[in-house]
Amino acid sequence: MKYFPPVSLQPSHRDILDLAVCDFGWEEAFTFVDEVASLPIGQTIISFLNANNANYMMTDPDYRSILDRHVVLPDGHGIDIASKIFHGKPFPANLNGTDFVPAMLTYMRTPRRVAMIGARSDVLQRAAENFARHTPWHTFLPVSDGYFDVSESDAVMARVREAKPDILLIAMGTPRQEKWIDRYVGPGHARLVLGVGALFDFVAGEVPRAPESIRRMRLEWLYRMTIEPHRLWKRYVIGIPLFLRYVLWRKFAGPQTARSQPVHRLTSH
Repeated sequence: MKYFPPVSLQPSHRDILDLAVCDFGWEEAFTFVDEVASLPIGQTIISFLNANNANYMMTDPDYRSILDRHVVLPDGHGIDIASKIFHGKPFPANLNGTDFVPAMLTYMRTPRRVAMIGARSDVLQRAAENFARHTPWHTFLPVSDGYFDVSESDAVMARVREAKPDILLIAMGTPRQEKWIDRYVGPGHARLVLGVGALFDFVAGEVPRAPESIRRMRLEWLYRMTIEPHRLWKRYVIGIPLFLRYVLWRKFAGPQTARSQPVHRLTSH
């Protein structure tokens, strides 16, 4: 069942490789998530699309179908390039999770309960502490690291339900986190759920962010690759050309097909 939350600002989209991606500006995105987090019922799940995720999506139909059920925000220069090729203009904002989630929490003036799952235990704890220093009016609840056995998933989510959060942040990396959310997370766990990738590592200071000047030039990917070359070289050296190949192939293959709108779950789970 599709459920569109009764908020003042409904998402509009651009198709990127046949996936509907929201074309919010920063202020519109903040207004949307703040209202969604305030709803008495229902659940909205937010994921982020970057070039790496798009490559997974092109070869994994299950992952694509999951993203079709989420509100998807644009993340990174590659998605802007795709938007220029498909629609003649970049997205209004680069709503990558590393910047978006801390800014979202700052924007939300109503105190929220924020549950957190993912990363190593020590990183998770430091991230919760740093979040609390950044936005002390919210309550941050480190529920579990990201290294539990899948058989423990229901028990982890039972702890989330007991915590009664307004917002749930899950940091397990793509596409694992989106698939795990789709299987184990449902209404009653939180009204707003975000898959946030490596966010806790950044917030905890485990992995440094690129200097502001490099981020303004949209070259943080290059900085990250120099910091973690063994882990990230394939993502960028192979992944970026592959992504551009998919984009150009889709551009010249014909008009994009319409994709389904985001699904916001309403029934209890």
